[in-house]
Amino acid sequence: MSLSKKTVYDKAIINRINRLQGQINGALKMIDEGQDCKDVVTQLSAAKNALNRTMNVIVSENLVQCVKETMNNPEEDTDALVKEAVELLNKSR
Repeated sequence: MSLSKKTVYDKAIINRINRLQGQINGALKMIDEGQDCKDVVTQLSAAKNALNRTMNVIVSENLVQCVKETMNNPEEDTDALVKEAVELLNKSR
């Protein structure tokens, strides 16, 4: 089993990404309107933080599911799954 297997994403993840899209669209609108750079950077910073949190939630939820499935199949290498999850988390930073 691998973290890269096909995953079904729940509504909460989709909602997070929709909010993230809204934040990015808001930043674009602010730029179009010529708003202060401090406000634009604040908006983009919020979007960046939301993106990081979303990636962390996706990886952690997937890891939990993989570990649960591994418990049912002791032949699976749990250490490899954890290592892969840590690598994904590091990549997302």
